[in-house]
Amino acid sequence: MKIIKLRKIVLALSDIFIIIVSGIITNYILSLFNSPFASASRRLLYDIVIDLILCILMLFVFGAYSRLWRYFNVNDYFYCGIAMIIGFALGYCASLILPIGQNFVFTLIYFLISTTGVLLFRFVFKRAFLDLTYAGRSQVADRTLIVGAGNAGKMILTEIKNSRFDENSPTKNILPICFIDDDLSKQNSKLSGVPVVGTSADIERVCRDFNIDTIIVAVPSCEEEDKRRILNHCSNTECKIKIIPYLSELLFDEKHTQLITQAKEIKIEDLLGRKPIEFDKFVIKTLIKDKVCLVTGGGGSIGSELVRQIAKYDPKQIIIVDIYENNAYDIQQELVIKYGNDLNLVTLISSVRDYDKMDKIFAEYKPNLVFHAAAHKHVPLMESVPEEAVKNNIFGTFNVANLAEKYGADKFVLISTDKAVNPTNVMGATKRCCEMIIQYKAQNSSKTEFVATRFGNVLGSNGSVIPLFKRQIETTNQVTVTHPDIIRYFMTIPEAVSLVLEAGAIAKGGEIFVLDMGEPVKILTLAENLIRMYGKIPYKDVEIKFTGLRPGEKLFEELLMNEEGLKSTANKKIFIGKQIEINPEELLNNLEKLKKYAEENDSDGTVEFLSKIVPTFNHKTNT
Repeated sequence: MKIIKLRKIVLALSDIFIIIVSGIITNYILSLFNSPFASASRRLLYDIVIDLILCILMLFVFGAYSRLWRYFNVNDYFYCGIAMIIGFALGYCASLILPIGQNFVFTLIYFLISTTGVLLFRFVFKRAFLDLTYAGRSQVADRTLIVGAGNAGKMILTEIKNSRFDENSPTKNILPICFIDDDLSKQNSKLSGVPVVGTSADIERVCRDFNIDTIIVAVPSCEEEDKRRILNHCSNTECKIKIIPYLSELLFDEKHTQLITQAKEIKIEDLLGRKPIEFDKFVIKTLIKDKVCLVTGGGGSIGSELVRQIAKYDPKQIIIVDIYENNAYDIQQELVIKYGNDLNLVTLISSVRDYDKMDKIFAEYKPNLVFHAAAHKHVPLMESVPEEAVKNNIFGTFNVANLAEKYGADKFVLISTDKAVNPTNVMGATKRCCEMIIQYKAQNSSKTEFVATRFGNVLGSNGSVIPLFKRQIETTNQVTVTHPDIIRYFMTIPEAVSLVLEAGAIAKGGEIFVLDMGEPVKILTLAENLIRMYGKIPYKDVEIKFTGLRPGEKLFEELLMNEEGLKSTANKKIFIGKQIEINPEELLNNLEKLKKYAEENDSDGTVEFLSKIVPTFNHKTNT
């Protein structure tokens, strides 16, 4: 506090010095030109003293010394200028009243020089001296703006300050510079010495004025519309942006003691305009704790997130099975770095097509829970090689489901898709067939509970539009959208995985769990938002080109088949499709015939027979 007062005194003394010197300079300039407006020494002293007293008084009245000079913004400079105008105007009037008779030309030049000096001093000192003061710290510290001066913002500030002397703390290099808050009553106030310098509308200006490196959006309880508006302001800056999750997503336990470490990088889904789905963490923990969990496709986008979330709930062991070694290695190393020896993790490079190899894995580890995420999912690619989709998706699922029952797994959870509903492409038809297998197993198994989870497009997954749009923006400045009216239901990867876990927890066997994802999103809107996140203008900086629907692609996706019906659950966003009776003998015979077509690599025969197994499969429909 003493240092702050000293700095304000220094600023006031600087203003006094500038005003005095400006008066002397003004008189000297006029004397050089032998101007009659130059003042004699005694009168010059009177003029300077009167103007000095009144200008300093007005600067004080207008708040020039009420806040730290380094936090001056455009409005503060403006009010300083107004204070100087009023101070000199009053000084001129006072000189007429006292009979000193200050000359108007002298007063005008004096005002211009001194006002320029006062404002320029603040600007230069703020930009130069302040930068030098923090130069050493800025090399290792992120200059950080915190959006939200409420409880979350206070907690973050406390965590940052408490970590200053902890070399291992992830927050030790964060330098909190200022707060932003839309509560007008908090403006010009301070939290532990860190000032609130504006509202969310000022974010872009504040980031420029204070050389901000990182923005932390700490408003976990705000409405989605407000959050989206704030993020739109943030995305117009060049700063790194991190977001404190919604209250429903926060974890506070022995492993998650800090709020700031749960901050996430901003993603395109944060601008979609849909509230995240809330899930029952207690139910999920009850499902996972002390269980052996096997995840097929564990290196993929859904599978790896499954592994991440399972790891949070104290499983006995996690087995990652994936045929693609790079992805499997990545998630393995991520978890080893995060958990070390606290997590019993096994990573196996294997294919779900290989029954014998999978049999050995099940025999050795005997998983309690099986999450089957392994699948070929890319619609256009599967159109050209339908037999590969059948081999991997249908018979990979059949293998793993049979082994789950053979070795007494408690639950088997299939990752399905909305494309399984009235499919118009091979990928969707194979996933619908997988659902039929799961319902067949549920109706004929006394040991294992079989369940399917169905959801729409997952943002950020392999094959999703987001990575494609990003590559296009970065390399070609052109984004391709198949159709201006195409819409999709979207969810985030964590939401999709939370659905899978909660569905597994509440499953009784045979259900197809469906997430109510609210209103669908136009792909065109998604592309436009992503372009803006890159700081570019759609249609001006980045062209959007419409290419036409791809083979097997629909304008609209459905989440439920007509014959399924709908039943609610305890979670208002999760529904259960009515089970469809499966004829076991007919299904098994059809699968045997389909397998023969696929193994002979007969593409046409594979598609034709797949249509017989899945009656709703309309391969000719493209709308």
